[in-house]
Amino acid sequence: MYYKNDVISYLQANNILALKLDHALTGVGKAVANQIDIIGSGAKRALYYTSCFTDEYQDVCQQQKTEDIRFRDAVYRLIGQEDIVYDMLKIYFEELLKHKTSTQLEYIKQLLMAVNVHIAASSLTNAGFAMAVASAVYMGLNLSMEISALIGRRVFKGVMAVGFYGIVQKAADSANRLHFTFPAYYAALYAQELEMMYFLIEPLFERAGAIQAQWVSDSGVADIITRMIR
Repeated sequence: MYYKNDVISYLQANNILALKLDHALTGVGKAVANQIDIIGSGAKRALYYTSCFTDEYQDVCQQQKTEDIRFRDAVYRLIGQEDIVYDMLKIYFEELLKHKTSTQLEYIKQLLMAVNVHIAASSLTNAGFAMAVASAVYMGLNLSMEISALIGRRVFKGVMAVGFYGIVQKAADSANRLHFTFPAYYAALYAQELEMMYFLIEPLFERAGAIQAQWVSDSGVADIITRMIR
C-alpha cells in the first residue's frame, strides 16, 4: 500500500533519514494549528531533556532516550522491507481473537457477511482469521491516519529539531495511552519493537472503538471490524 512510501517521503523531505534522526531540520504539519501543536510537543520534550542535568530525574532522561532509540529503530524497519502498519493490525487481531473458538469465529464471520464485509479466511483458525481480518482492514484504509499530520510541504527549516521531537513526543504519548488502555496489545507491540509507531493507527482505533474490543461481545467485535474497514 501507500502508507510506507508516504512516511518515508515525509522523513526524506525533512532530512530525518539523511541525518539518521540525530539533528533533523524539519517543518511539520499540514496546517498552522497542527504545526503549533507538534512544535509545542517538541518543546516540551526538549524541556524534559533538561532533567539529564539533574541527578533526581535520571529516570525521566533515560526513559526519553529509550523512546528515541525505539522510535528510530522502528523507522529503520519501516524503510526496510517491513510494512509495519499491516504488522500492527495483525498483532492487534491476533491479540483480540486468540481466545476465540472456531464457533465464535464463524459467528463473527457471519455477522460481517450480513453487512457485506467478506473476510477471505481459508480456515477459521485464530491465526488465519486474524491475518485475514488484518488484510481486509489494511486494504480498506485510506490513510486519514496520523500520517496525514506528517505529510505535507516543508515549511521553515528554522523549526529545527523541535519539530522532529514533537513527532517523537506524540508517538511516546500515544504509546503511553495504549499501555494504560490496552496493556496486552501494548506488550505485544513492545515485544516486536513497534509500540512507538502505534500513533500512526491510533486515530483509526479511536474512531472504531477498537481499544474497547477487549471487553465487548462477539457481535461487538464484528461491529468494530466493520467500522475499521468502512
